[in-house]
Amino acid sequence: MTRVRNLRVRPDLLYVASGWSTLVTDVRGRISGTDPQGFFARNTRVLARERITVDGREPVPFATANVRGHAQLSYAELGDGETLPSQAAYLLIERFVGPGLRTRLTVVSYAQQPLRFPVRIRVEADFADTSEAETGRRLQVGDVGDAWDPAAEELRLTYLRDDLDRAVAVQVRGDAPVGYTDGVVTVDLAVPPRGSARIELLVEPVFDGVRLPAPPATFTDPDDSAARARSRLIGELADLSSSNFDVTAAWRCATHDLAVLPLGEPAGPAAPIAGLPIYQEIFGRDTMTASWQALLAGPTMLADSLRLNAQHLGRRLDDWRDEEPGKPLHEARQGPVSALGLNPFTSYYGDWSTAPDFLVFLGQFLAWTGDLDTVRELLPTARRALRWIERYGDPDGDGFLEYHCRSRAGLKNQGWKDSDTAIVDEDGQVVPNPIATSELQGYWYAALRHAAVVFTLTGHPARGAALAARARRLRRRFHRAYWLPERGCYAMALGPDRQPVRSTNSNDGHLLATGIVPARAAALVADRLFAPDMFSGWGVRTLSADHPAYNPFSYHRGSVWPVEAGTIGLGLARYGRWTHLHRLAEGMFAAAALFEEHRLPEVLSGLPRDPAHPHPGVYPNSCSPQAWSASSIVALVQALLALRPAAPLRTIFVDPHLPEWLPDLRLEGVRVGSATVDLTVRRRRSGRTSVTARGDRLAVVRRAPRQAISARRGG
Repeated sequence: MTRVRNLRVRPDLLYVASGWSTLVTDVRGRISGTDPQGFFARNTRVLARERITVDGREPVPFATANVRGHAQLSYAELGDGETLPSQAAYLLIERFVGPGLRTRLTVVSYAQQPLRFPVRIRVEADFADTSEAETGRRLQVGDVGDAWDPAAEELRLTYLRDDLDRAVAVQVRGDAPVGYTDGVVTVDLAVPPRGSARIELLVEPVFDGVRLPAPPATFTDPDDSAARARSRLIGELADLSSSNFDVTAAWRCATHDLAVLPLGEPAGPAAPIAGLPIYQEIFGRDTMTASWQALLAGPTMLADSLRLNAQHLGRRLDDWRDEEPGKPLHEARQGPVSALGLNPFTSYYGDWSTAPDFLVFLGQFLAWTGDLDTVRELLPTARRALRWIERYGDPDGDGFLEYHCRSRAGLKNQGWKDSDTAIVDEDGQVVPNPIATSELQGYWYAALRHAAVVFTLTGHPARGAALAARARRLRRRFHRAYWLPERGCYAMALGPDRQPVRSTNSNDGHLLATGIVPARAAALVADRLFAPDMFSGWGVRTLSADHPAYNPFSYHRGSVWPVEAGTIGLGLARYGRWTHLHRLAEGMFAAAALFEEHRLPEVLSGLPRDPAHPHPGVYPNSCSPQAWSASSIVALVQALLALRPAAPLRTIFVDPHLPEWLPDLRLEGVRVGSATVDLTVRRRRSGRTSVTARGDRLAVVRRAPRQAISARRGG
């Protein structure tokens, strides 16, 4: 196959972020006035255009790059650098993102005589919502007023709406007097021989009377909540090295992306946003899923994600927000479209997976950390999530979770696949609500099992035993209701008529991960997932390529999601399906190698991996980086090791199966409970592996997963 490298997901854009702020520029670092460029604070575009001219001409940077996660640096030539004696001068454009934006313009001269450079800067704001800038469709508009304060050398742009208090202050500091004429900031710089002169623009949003400060001019992390979380994660996340360069590079990129994506919320500062440039908001399930899949790299993200979700449980019945008491948040945005009530997403609860996910991930957090104090702190949230599932999650009382949407502006589908056309029947028609998707039943089963352990270890053994018994009953009932023996897979869902939706799709991989699949059926399920219509060669398609609704570039009807690869990989390891796991992992690491810095995007297309398609392309509006795509790399490594932590026992169980293309792995800084260890795994020519551990006292026990042993025995 033709070798492809360094694909860029959004090749016309660069973006950097910190907390709730994002800077989106063209590839030369300019804010040209083209959507979706701009500086966004709290999902509001407060800087829509910036035009800089020097001596009447717009400098065009010849080199631009992001620095760490929150900064950007560009170089542009001013004049003819080849004239002798030297007249060379260059413009350095440094940008630093925090709650506000600091842009530093430095003219550096290499000439032997003084130079003068008249600099003119025009800035514009439109206060568009992030979603409006992304789609180019305005749902809310207003005039923008401008006022220049000569004493403060500050331009204030104000959104002229009575129902929304938003403005931005642009303060200009220079090594020469600052003026303002006809909407243009003027600074005439005098640059000494072989010297420099500087201008700084501090773009500081003002929302509801609160001014958000521009960060200091430093390429190291400043001192704000998001920056402190980045520093903590950079110091915590485990390192991986291998003789396989692609695996090493993919891990390095993934852990770097996870470290620079924390939202900085007070309740959980290290909880990651979903992705850039458009998902800078609180996402309940996405935040927790990414943090869970990344546990092998470190536990802080999950601790903070659980705390963040605990702070945002529903409190009332509110149809507009699909809110119910105890129901976890799906997403929360702060942009003007939401603030004006044009959509319900200031606090929207339309999701059925977050409640069981919270219980699963609380149990996983306990297994990895043994931190009973944090688990007890979160136990009231676990109780409320359980009560919501029991009261509202199963409206018809048949024992299966089925979702419906009450909000006229809400999400039709409220399982893992939440796009409007994700759930389709055999004929390619959208299935109406209410729907009981298969993966929700797996999540509920896993939630019951993990909650049973959590309640038992926190001193409530009777509650734990009751939950475990419910899990066993659900497992039996689920297989009877959803299994399609003639297809060797499970139904995608039960529709409103309670009949199976017989569309072959990727949900079965989630079922393997939860353990709800009987061991005797695991081989059939894995084989079906890796049949040619389901496995593209890069990953598992969300919907069979033979289905009438298949579209390889859709969001959920045939695309390939890296996050699913992480979950499916853990499920394959659970049942000992090593050949399938090796194919999946090879496809994902090969896909990562196609992209710049080995960064997996949000969604790959479902096109087949063959000579006609040297690379799969991506879903057109994919984010990159995307937190749960990054975490899938960590989860796949965990799956290859079949590593299961038991922190309360100061033990980890492993059953490594490395493929030929991955002869060795070294993990440094793996944290289980209070212990930190380095693990080295090597594959011998025979295919057998050796495992060595160094560090704190921790038992490393070679043992296959229980369900893998059962599957080998035939049931």
